[in-house]
Amino acid sequence: MRWDHLRLDGDPGAEPPLIERRAVARTFDTPGFRGMTFYEVRAKTIVNRVPAASRMPFRWTINPYRGCSHACVYCFARRSHEYLDLDAGADFDSRIVVKVNAAERLRAELASPRWRGEHIAMGTNVDCYQRAEGRYRLMPGILAALRDAANPFSLLTKGSLVLRDLPLLREAAERTAVSAAVSVGSLDPDLWRLAEPGTPPPRRRLEVCAALNGAGVDCGVLMGPVIPHLSDSPAQLDAAVRAIAEAGATSVSAITLHLRPGAREWFLAWLREHHPRLVVPYARLYGAGAYAPREYQEHIARQVRELAARYGIAGRVGHRPSPPPPDRPRQLSLLTRPDGRDDDGGCEGGGVGDGRVEGGAGWAAS
Repeated sequence: MRWDHLRLDGDPGAEPPLIERRAVARTFDTPGFRGMTFYEVRAKTIVNRVPAASRMPFRWTINPYRGCSHACVYCFARRSHEYLDLDAGADFDSRIVVKVNAAERLRAELASPRWRGEHIAMGTNVDCYQRAEGRYRLMPGILAALRDAANPFSLLTKGSLVLRDLPLLREAAERTAVSAAVSVGSLDPDLWRLAEPGTPPPRRRLEVCAALNGAGVDCGVLMGPVIPHLSDSPAQLDAAVRAIAEAGATSVSAITLHLRPGAREWFLAWLREHHPRLVVPYARLYGAGAYAPREYQEHIARQVRELAARYGIAGRVGHRPSPPPPDRPRQLSLLTRPDGRDDDGGCEGGGVGDGRVEGGAGWAAS
């Protein structure tokens, strides 16, 4: 099990610790946490280097949690749980790793002579403001450390709990560059309940966007993901962009569903159960790999750009393009590096200057 960098205090042993033997496992008998297990670990590093080959617009990330109770069926980060010998499905949703010393480690790493004060992105693997944050309260310490170091950062979330930390975000924004984004791919309440069961409703997330901007913290919206045949009709896109504009978002970006290993199997099983009529259309769209055809992606992006212009969103408008397709339709060559890690996105693991990579990540929070 890949836990070398997640050791507990007072345990200098050489063997990689196993969850059951080394981490403090907790369960809570409250409705919000029933059926979940939390593994409290002490991370060796918390500022993670993004692989050099990544197309992400940032080089460093912080991920205080692994696994996510949002339980989004399409979450690209699911496969990272397999690096811990956990499954990418139910385990990812219910067995959450908590890096309880995140704030302590961050202060030490920001003070390191090797640290150059570069931008740090949060919410790039799993959501920092998932349900566990309400109990563990890791983010106030993280935000305070970034504020005190005047270190620029951004965060992406589907969680309304970010408003708890609004005073800290405002204080940080007075000292350095701070930006936020909320993820809202659709306003459809039925799709939300089925595909993102652990998240706040989409309109609540837009209220978060409005509140952040109202408090002086720049906040845009990532329309992620737009799900083919379920949230991509002209009427659905129009309703979403109109509501995003009404929330005062400073920018809007659309990203089309992509299905990497781990997420792919989990999502397609969900599709067979809830939308069996779409199994064949999805085989046509995603049969050759993780990404929908580029023409489809560009069609969605063009509609979003036109709608944003119509509704007066003045900030950056666009989409994060997927990588070009491989010469031959070999799915694994598109999705993974030879060592099995994602080659597109951020990373979880690997501290300041050490160059290690623990697992794949990407842009959208889940």
